[in-house]
Amino acid sequence: MDSSRTAEFIKGYIPNKDETLKRLREKAEKDEVPVIRQETEAFILSVIALLKPRRILELGTATGYSAISMAKAAERYMKADQNFVIDTIEDWAPRIPEATANIKEAGAADRINLIEGDALEVIKGMKEPYDLVFIDAAKGQYPDYLKEAVRLTRSGSVIVADNVMLDGEIMESKYIVERRDRTIHKRMREFLRQAAMDERLSTSILPVGDGVAFCVRM
Repeated sequence: MDSSRTAEFIKGYIPNKDETLKRLREKAEKDEVPVIRQETEAFILSVIALLKPRRILELGTATGYSAISMAKAAERYMKADQNFVIDTIEDWAPRIPEATANIKEAGAADRINLIEGDALEVIKGMKEPYDLVFIDAAKGQYPDYLKEAVRLTRSGSVIVADNVMLDGEIMESKYIVERRDRTIHKRMREFLRQAAMDERLSTSILPVGDGVAFCVRM
């Protein structure tokens, strides 16, 4: 089955009624800034609708698109008097002002806490548990992120990691992969092995977008 054709077919059934998100996606694509794929976004929003998390941790803010999308999804179930927060971490300083402006424009500044810094170093200092952790930062750090994500979750929490297929390269032998990409290839396979073998997690690897690891904390 042609995966690209399948993706285009699925996109035809994904509504994008929010004008702010539509504009942000179009701008990101024009500027060649990677944002969450539409199929993956739809999956994440379904997870949020089911889980109804009050505390979300996102590793990798980029332009703020996915954090804004998750915050808007939470509006559907979160009551005005309930506490809700998305902590999102970004380490590339030039992108912080754009993400901050986008979050403010979307009216989500009271729900999204943008933290500047290296994701791994930041989360090592965190203690409060999260209901949902979304991993979409440096791919070579995924095994380290997973270790901390498990520590920062509790029974019933969910960890979702994006881009685990590395555009299909993860299925190839390391000798076929470009030499410069072999470390990331090795580390991502290590991450997938850890996620699958960790007895504290129930993990499924799904062919959604560029591949998603869906881990339920036991």
